Amino acid sequence: MPEGLTYHELQGPALEPWLDQLGSLRIAVFHDYPYLYDGSLEYEREYLRTYSQSPNSLVVLVTNAGNEVVGATTCIPLTCEGPEFQAPFIEHGFEVREVCYFGESILLQELRGQGVGKEFFRRREAHATKLRARWTGFCAVDRDPADPRRPAGYRPLDTFWISQGYTKRPEMKATFVWKETDEESESPKTLTFWLKEWTR
Repeated sequence: MPEGLTYHELQGPALEPWLDQLGSLRIAVFHDYPYLYDGSLEYEREYLRTYSQSPNSLVVLVTNAGNEVVGATTCIPLTCEGPEFQAPFIEHGFEVREVCYFGESILLQELRGQGVGKEFFRRREAHATKLRARWTGFCAVDRDPADPRRPAGYRPLDTFWISQGYTKRPEMKATFVWKETDEESESPKTLTFWLKEWTR
């Protein structure tokens, strides 16, 4: 684990003072492939308030010695998310109340591959256990392996997610809209869910 990092577990309104730092980190990390997100801080504030307004959400922030946010991960009961998140679960017979949805896990490039991602899963899954969730899951954007924008040496995270006990569910997809760095305006993107079942 990298030295000099501090983990902060925040719920509900405790996130509010951190919204701009977290939003800026999301914009920076998701700017890169595979999301190629061209975001704005105004949108980020609105998006992240889903977490600050839910008392059962969890946001784990990672700060460096200068108290700058360098990583973050989020989770929230699926009942607190919008219909576009819930629809694939409802369509395939899941009980929405039994699902804890994992949002982003973001980390500056230089800190990756040193165990922080595993710690993010550990903390989110511990929170999901407190919520008595039967399922934990997240979704990831679909990209063609031949996409010309794919950087040389890029490795998808599938192997890591499988190592954490998650199974890709190709039949479960969601569509979200955002503006990519090479687009003039927003367009729909398809994302596929990964799930893990827990015994209760």
